[in-house]
Amino acid sequence: MREFEVPASYTIPEDASMADSVFTHAAQSPNFVPFKVPVASGGWSNVTAAQFAEQVTAVAKGFLASGIQLGDRVAILAATRYEWVLLDYAIWTAGGCTVAIYDSSAAEQAKWILEDSGTSILIVETDGHLKTVKEVAEAAPDLRETLQINAGAIDELIERGKDVSDDDVHTRRNQVTSSSPATLIYTSGTTGRPKGVQLTHSNLYAESAAAREALDDALTAGKQTLMFLPLAHVFARAISVGCFDGKVTVAHSSDWGTLPAQFQAFKPNFILSVPRVFEKVYNSAKQKAHDGGKGKIFDNAVETAIAWSEAQDKGGAGIALKIKHTVFDKLVYSKLKAALGGECDRAISGGGPLGARLGHFFRGAGVPIFEGYGLTESSAAVTVNTTSRQRVGSVGRPLSGHGAKLGDDGELLIKGPVVFSGYWHNEDATADAFADGWFKTGDLGAIDEDGFVSITGRKKEIIVTAAGKNVSPGVLEDSLRADPLISQCMVVGDAQPFIGALITLDPEALPGWKERNGVPADTSIGDLIKNPKLIADIDAAVAQTNTAVSKAEQIKKVRILDVDWTQETGELTPKMSLKRNVVLKQYASDVDAIYS
Repeated sequence: MREFEVPASYTIPEDASMADSVFTHAAQSPNFVPFKVPVASGGWSNVTAAQFAEQVTAVAKGFLASGIQLGDRVAILAATRYEWVLLDYAIWTAGGCTVAIYDSSAAEQAKWILEDSGTSILIVETDGHLKTVKEVAEAAPDLRETLQINAGAIDELIERGKDVSDDDVHTRRNQVTSSSPATLIYTSGTTGRPKGVQLTHSNLYAESAAAREALDDALTAGKQTLMFLPLAHVFARAISVGCFDGKVTVAHSSDWGTLPAQFQAFKPNFILSVPRVFEKVYNSAKQKAHDGGKGKIFDNAVETAIAWSEAQDKGGAGIALKIKHTVFDKLVYSKLKAALGGECDRAISGGGPLGARLGHFFRGAGVPIFEGYGLTESSAAVTVNTTSRQRVGSVGRPLSGHGAKLGDDGELLIKGPVVFSGYWHNEDATADAFADGWFKTGDLGAIDEDGFVSITGRKKEIIVTAAGKNVSPGVLEDSLRADPLISQCMVVGDAQPFIGALITLDPEALPGWKERNGVPADTSIGDLIKNPKLIADIDAAVAQTNTAVSKAEQIKKVRILDVDWTQETGELTPKMSLKRNVVLKQYASDVDAIYS
């Protein structure tokens, strides 16, 4: 099928503002707890809807006293935390537009965003952030001041606004319309200078409404979740507003290193994350089982979970498979669910491809992952799998009010109220991004007869070998990263005689591997990548990956590196995507070595 559209089941009021829910909740459900804030002694403190509305109003008054006018840009450079959301809603209440900046941004990245956006006020979190942006902030022509959350920014704004009346705040709030700018998010991208994506209140309203309809058994009153993805990313932001509108209780964290302990303490009903986190959960469980001498049990449990999940799409599991599934539920799957806090019965994945095998495993283990698809330009999700309509391996059907179709070259095109209208101050890029009203995603896809969309590759990432064979690297890379030993990988081979790959090792997996293989614990990674046993294990992972593609697409040679790729070292974007141009530049000699 080349095109599929779902009619809208909602309308967007002309005066819609994302701040409206703050005051609706306060009036209708003042004791509802939208947020839980961590306290120093451990645990969380409740923030009721009435308290949140009071805080939002007080901070919004501070913005008005600071001279923020309708449509002015206020930037937030901070990790995921309650104050991020408080500031976001306060900015909207004051009629402003939130500029989202990743807390990991380098000075040069922040410089471009601050200058291009014309930001009036910048709010950072830590002393480190302040130090990073100090010089560029002073040079930004429109920036009037920089405030710091950890140095009392919230209290400072509240103090400034003490003489501003509630009527002044609501007068300003009521000037906001659905077409008013709500946020400016710069696409992190893997190449080139970031483009500013301006999303309106209408875009976010549609995203919230459509997502709550699709995920009505998660984004609904009485549920709770732990938000740990960066709020500067559109995926986290969209789920955040959907949770608030749907009366879900949210706690925030930016400490990924202690997530298992936080899951145990908070007990989320669902989690949202990027595929790499689900890969790590699976790989860690597998590694732990093998290190503990229970690898065969775990591997059998994995195959059973996958078989059980696949059977659900073909009429259900047979008696023998049901019995095996029940046994492994007690032995293995229950431990996985316990590691997620014991109350988590589903997950939402976005920001990259999950992979069918991983999707089937988690569904078979009792924690189905509902994979969706979207971009910054589509306010996050434009398609998603749901409880009633799930096809593992796909990214689901279009949300209510949205459509997807394929271009002549297989490119996925989308349209609907979540899709932005253009790039900030970049008419040429905007014109290039649309074709007859459809946004060109840059991804290659397929649409089946039931409207389920699958992503088959990235248009600009297609590798063309010397023999003229088109190869999509994503399929190979996703499969390789499913191996516990492998942290990151990048397929190469453009204009080359065969396909190769650069591979980095997962530091968390190495201690257990060394112990199982009789390798001294103090063996350096430089020596380890020369170890015949390790090379054999990597070769086995490559051989398994090669079974999924044609001979011409298979990886013929790999280069194992003695370093890992991270966001901090520059090879990964905040959503853990590869910056291919950076890797190709920094590891050019390693690529050359593959073909020498």
